[in-house]
Amino acid sequence: MIQTPVGVGSKRMEIGCRSQDALESSGTTRSRLAIVSTHPIQYHAHWFRALAARPELDVCVLYCHQSSPVDQAHAGFGVEFDWDIPLLSGYRYTFLNGAISKRGKMFALWAPRIVQMLAGGNFDVVLVNGWYYSAAWQTILACWRMQIPLMARGDSQLVSPLGALKRPLKYPLYRSFVPRFDACLAVGTRSRDYYLHYGAAPQRVFHVPHAIQDDLFQRTAEQAQLQRLALREQWGLRDEHVVFLFVGKFIEKKRPMDFLRAIEGAAKQQPTIAGLMVGDGPLRTLCEEFVARHKLPVRFAGFLNQSRMVDAYIAADCLVLPSDGRETWGLVVNEAMSCGRPAVVSDAVGCAPDLIHDGLTGAIFPLSDVKALSKILIALAGNPERLRTMGERGRAGLRIFSRDAAVQGVVDAVEAVTMKRRTR
Repeated sequence: MIQTPVGVGSKRMEIGCRSQDALESSGTTRSRLAIVSTHPIQYHAHWFRALAARPELDVCVLYCHQSSPVDQAHAGFGVEFDWDIPLLSGYRYTFLNGAISKRGKMFALWAPRIVQMLAGGNFDVVLVNGWYYSAAWQTILACWRMQIPLMARGDSQLVSPLGALKRPLKYPLYRSFVPRFDACLAVGTRSRDYYLHYGAAPQRVFHVPHAIQDDLFQRTAEQAQLQRLALREQWGLRDEHVVFLFVGKFIEKKRPMDFLRAIEGAAKQQPTIAGLMVGDGPLRTLCEEFVARHKLPVRFAGFLNQSRMVDAYIAADCLVLPSDGRETWGLVVNEAMSCGRPAVVSDAVGCAPDLIHDGLTGAIFPLSDVKALSKILIALAGNPERLRTMGERGRAGLRIFSRDAAVQGVVDAVEAVTMKRRTR
């Protein structure tokens, strides 16, 4: 069944995944845009709603799969849950009932209906989110065969742990298909460099940043700030603590043990330092044992659903993201900065060149260099006023990495792609 947004009347007629009335309203020409995505994602729903509200676009999202609470746990979250924010309201969508392998690997996601939907949907443009899963390649090949303009959005970066042996093999393969995309939607500097490295024409690369629902975060943060002491108390944190925050899955690429080892070294020299870890996953037990063994001033909040994340940011003073190069962006940095908190990230984290201005909005340290991270924590803990100033600068810097910027980037790309098609 094709789903419609809340508040749409019953007289609306659906053809495939497009609305007939939208195409006929007030004589306005709207580009029919299909967005192919793996499954509903908490960071995409607000972006899809904002795209659907643009008069230039008639949007439908084609989801390959609907994740269950069990799927979420297998994805590294460590607990079974459903997101507690609306993911499917305010835009049109359909589920293609794609199948994931029994091992739960998303790259094996296959959606047999995708070709049928593209053939019958009369879409002007198709946007595919990433190309690491089988259904994405079904989409790409079908668009090329049917000559439907194709846009790709990805956040891959050249700073990655990819082995030296694989790089020369990957280069000719990616050079064979990246230049064929009608538009490449880059989430930031490293994403843009990635597309250009593999042959995308500069004029085909558009800025479509990763973004959070920043207005909601800021509004909620202002309310939560009044309860900062109470929030700290619930996690056993004192008012005089300078709290550094880890947020994420407790998995290898997030490097939670780097965070703990840095706290261990820093707390020996600066006793006001404390840590708060939010999340769950296979490495949590190891982390808890390390904290207990070394008697570290670190508290574990467990998994917090999206609506409660603001509480953690407000209780803390600074985010720390020590991830390796598989952290192709790090949207928790956007969240922290939206709440007025600076961030300290490894130089492998994708958002580092865009959001982290060293000494102004946060700090950058070499990946896995625990001693360098400890020194940064000690310096920041000694100047709480500087932390607050850095947080305010970080919040102001989010404007060009906002939802509005992400929406405008898509609108610009669609206009360029459809204009090119009309002039052929």
